[in-house]
Amino acid sequence: MKALVISGGGSKGAFAGGVAQFLIEDLKKEYDLFLGTSTGSLLLTHLALGKIDKIKQIYTSVNQEQIFDLCPFKIKNKYGRSHIQIHHWNVLKNFLKGSKTFGESRALLDLIKRSISREEFEILQKGVSEIVVTVSNLSQNHVEYKSINDCSYEDFCEWVWISCNYTPFMSLARKNGCEYADGGLGSIIPIEEAIKRGAKEIDAIVLQTEITHLNRMPSNNAFDLITNMFSFMLDRIEHQNIRIGKFVANHQDAIINLYYTPTVLTMNSLIFQKEKMQNWWQKGYHYAKKKDQDSTPLVHLE
Repeated sequence: MKALVISGGGSKGAFAGGVAQFLIEDLKKEYDLFLGTSTGSLLLTHLALGKIDKIKQIYTSVNQEQIFDLCPFKIKNKYGRSHIQIHHWNVLKNFLKGSKTFGESRALLDLIKRSISREEFEILQKGVSEIVVTVSNLSQNHVEYKSINDCSYEDFCEWVWISCNYTPFMSLARKNGCEYADGGLGSIIPIEEAIKRGAKEIDAIVLQTEITHLNRMPSNNAFDLITNMFSFMLDRIEHQNIRIGKFVANHQDAIINLYYTPTVLTMNSLIFQKEKMQNWWQKGYHYAKKKDQDSTPLVHLE
């Protein structure tokens, strides 16, 4: 049983799309299980359908307005880098409405429903591959994995959306009597879950460099501080997920092929910029191609 696992990573998901494109289109890999967290969950349905061009177009053209119906920050460019500043008026409006978060992201749910049709959903449910997304149940303090085979169309779209809700900047969802948030808060790269579901060969796309080689700039404001803190915590969760995944794989005779980003793509994955994401998609494709070439033994003809 083969599985494709894609980690969380916000706008960096474009890089994962490029890697997956090479694996599926060039190497002709067929997966029995597609499992993703946060931005990874957004890619799964179209990858499973083989509709690479469609998800590429969606991913490399998305902007803040298609994700946030109330964005809690402004993007400022300084010294060639993008920074976020608090959008005080939007945050105040959200709090006056009684919201528990700085911003709202129901626009993303609408985008998901426009991107995944009911017909595509039904094809996937009848197909041989299983699609699973990761969510964090804050009320019951555990991670949950939602399979497309157990969901209605509306429920599945909502679980994909919930998997991506990077609270407190995005919406806090309430479903089945519980509060839910981004799956990455508990399992950012769910390799262990793939093995538990029977996978013996896992291609895992990790939207982070293999070795940490960055020095964060001092925080400019409260939002900068919060994003830096979250990035630090998610990095720790990711490293733990990979260590546990390798440990379980060794005991289950499973093989893990890890695809890391070769360089630091961005310091803030909540910023969605068309040109950068188009570039990251191509980087992912060429990185996977080079990795495959480097690992392929040369055959000498005599």
